[in-house]
Amino acid sequence: MSLSTPAQTEPQQRTPFQFWKGVIITCLLAFAGFPAQAADGYNWASQQGKTINVMLNKHPYADAIIQRLPLFEQQTGIKVRYTVTSEETYFDGVSKGLKQGAKGPDVFMTGAYQLWDYASAGRIQALDTYVDSDLFTAPDYDINDMFRGVLGANRWSLQQGDLVGTGRLWALPLGFEANVLMYNKRALEQRGLPVPTTLAQLVETAKQLNNWNGPGSYGVAVRGTKSWATIHPGYMTLFSNAGAKDFEMRNGKLNSVVNSEKAVDITRQFADMVREAGPHDWTDYTWYQVSKDLGDGKAAMALDADIIGFFQNVAGASNEAGNLAWAPMPITDGGVMGANEWVWSIAMNNASEQKNAAWLFMQFFTNREHMQWAAIEADVVNPVRRSVWRSREWKQRIRRHTGYARTFGAVIQNTSIKFTPQSKFFHTTTEWAEALQDIIVRDADVQQRMDELAASINEEVKTL
Repeated sequence: MSLSTPAQTEPQQRTPFQFWKGVIITCLLAFAGFPAQAADGYNWASQQGKTINVMLNKHPYADAIIQRLPLFEQQTGIKVRYTVTSEETYFDGVSKGLKQGAKGPDVFMTGAYQLWDYASAGRIQALDTYVDSDLFTAPDYDINDMFRGVLGANRWSLQQGDLVGTGRLWALPLGFEANVLMYNKRALEQRGLPVPTTLAQLVETAKQLNNWNGPGSYGVAVRGTKSWATIHPGYMTLFSNAGAKDFEMRNGKLNSVVNSEKAVDITRQFADMVREAGPHDWTDYTWYQVSKDLGDGKAAMALDADIIGFFQNVAGASNEAGNLAWAPMPITDGGVMGANEWVWSIAMNNASEQKNAAWLFMQFFTNREHMQWAAIEADVVNPVRRSVWRSREWKQRIRRHTGYARTFGAVIQNTSIKFTPQSKFFHTTTEWAEALQDIIVRDADVQQRMDELAASINEEVKTL
């Protein structure tokens, strides 16, 4: 089943059906205790005196929220208590917090993949009722200003096999990462090589760039630990752009197709590239090592989140600042240009006793005004709103990053979550990463190992 989202569209006016739906929801919510809208506009002070608890992951997106908490508290009269935790322990903390019900966080940061577990377990509040109500949501919020593939990462019907981007909305995006090709301009110029546009060219170029910057330097950095995080950036983007899939529906059940002809071919080429031109200690590589090697001039190229190159390319940030550039992920013959994405979002605890106040928080920190400020004055890269990308200030900020805007424009129409939603995601993708390690490090036969992986995944998901 294809996981691509529909093409991006410009914001549209509400249809008559949407208008009357909003009216009905607004009336119902008035009976639910949400104070009436102020006569002169949206009532940001409707929950004055309330207190909410917020869990944040240590990240530039969280930093932007923290910097403006005094403004939010002044405008709304809501007191915010927050915690900030490093990513190594953050998601365990969220899971434990949600199991505490109303004693847990009212609002929390989350990735899209985690939502499949939280939503399936009934732990988070669907947001459509809030978004569709003029009583709950300020008239200038304009959710259609968000890129459809990014917002859609937070939609799922809870039905196994259904597309990402369909069903209820479970979170609002704060910022996102598109997985693309990053390269050192100096490295390619030194060897007289063009920027690769096909997977075959990428593999060959990576090999030719070994030792480009002295002993220990190499062609291409990619993640390699036994973790779901190894599968989702470069590998999954190459995999999905080629038309390969993780699952298909057969007889109403998820069926793993990671052992299809296309899947095996992409995996074989990826393994060849990493084995011949990747980092020596590839199985230890997380995003951090990929980013550091790119900035240090150790890796000539990297297949990962576009923003890791962005921060390494800022003047004074790394040895290679100013030398880094971006291009769309190379594709195979007949492939489609696009990117798998990571989206940091905020969601609401379904057991929260302060949902109206929590919604004001979520709305405030995802509205146009905050997103514009956060992209220019803080480090919210990439912003999720079209209006920010069109702004003069944002264009000015990214103009020194060669190929950044052009690459974004080339892939955003097909930037989305490429995995099939399912609540065993983290377990099955960790198995997938283990299979990659067996193929690359232990020289396991690609077809046989992917057959074994498909059989194991099918066993894992058969009860869903």
